[in-house]
Amino acid sequence: MSTEGRESKVVLIPEGLNDERLDAALARLLGLSRSAVVALIEAGEVTAYGKPLAKSEKVSSNQYIEILMPAPKAPPSLQPTPIDGLKVIYDDEDVIVIDKPAGIAAHPSPGWTGPTVIGAIVAAGYQVSTSGAAERQGVVHRLDVGTTGLMVVAKNENSYSNLKQQFRDRTVHKIYHALVQGHMDPSEGTIDAPIDRHPREDYRFAVVADGKPSITHYKALEYFPAVSLLEIELETGRTHQIRVHFSALRHPLVGDVTYGADHTISDRLEIRRPWLHARKLSFLHPATGKEVSFETEYPADLTRSLEILNDTPQQ
Repeated sequence: MSTEGRESKVVLIPEGLNDERLDAALARLLGLSRSAVVALIEAGEVTAYGKPLAKSEKVSSNQYIEILMPAPKAPPSLQPTPIDGLKVIYDDEDVIVIDKPAGIAAHPSPGWTGPTVIGAIVAAGYQVSTSGAAERQGVVHRLDVGTTGLMVVAKNENSYSNLKQQFRDRTVHKIYHALVQGHMDPSEGTIDAPIDRHPREDYRFAVVADGKPSITHYKALEYFPAVSLLEIELETGRTHQIRVHFSALRHPLVGDVTYGADHTISDRLEIRRPWLHARKLSFLHPATGKEVSFETEYPADLTRSLEILNDTPQQ
């Protein structure tokens, strides 16, 4: 790697990371992806007392490690990205609520070149808050690219700070519907299992002992042959939380091959993404303090899969 524009950084391993693998420990300390840290290690740019280290080495508390950091990248810029038929559920001076289609990211990010919610809102002529990182203006919560449904965006600074606090306080109610493989037993319950990056595969998340607290409530709405339709309420909002929790229970979302779904089921139900829809959203309006609630119907692909299930003879 070129050293132009790069700086050397020395880190002290804290007690909490004692005996961790080097790549995992540095990913946590530096805020880099594990794959980026491995690339630095394999290039010989992670050393202790001048000696290059191996990614599988265990670190010790109070150990000093020197890293030649990668050159900083310019953040993705916020560009208008028009979406045909952007569906606005609600709009006033403070917030805008949309029904997000599949295949749209919440905001620009490294490696994503497709349309975004924020880009579509700006392209449609709506204003958004300038709070937060430039590419995430107005974003107070996110939905995965493959997830459809309700998403609120702040239109001014007061709304942004107010809504962010509501999400931190866990007073926003987010109800999802999901189709999972198998029959949930019990039919109603709570999943309380910590989530963090997958220990070996950086693009995924997993239930891990030292992860962030993550709580998911669910109840079965209907059982079909080989699958269950669930209503899910998130108490926390970790990345991929629903997908990770149900995969850990061996009930992955239909169509979610990243987390272990059987492609033969999704093929039969004509699903090309995880079957997950943000169905209901309630929060306190940042200007009035009164609760506002929204609900949206399933998009065409999810409706089609249920039609197929309803036409399937019961075993």
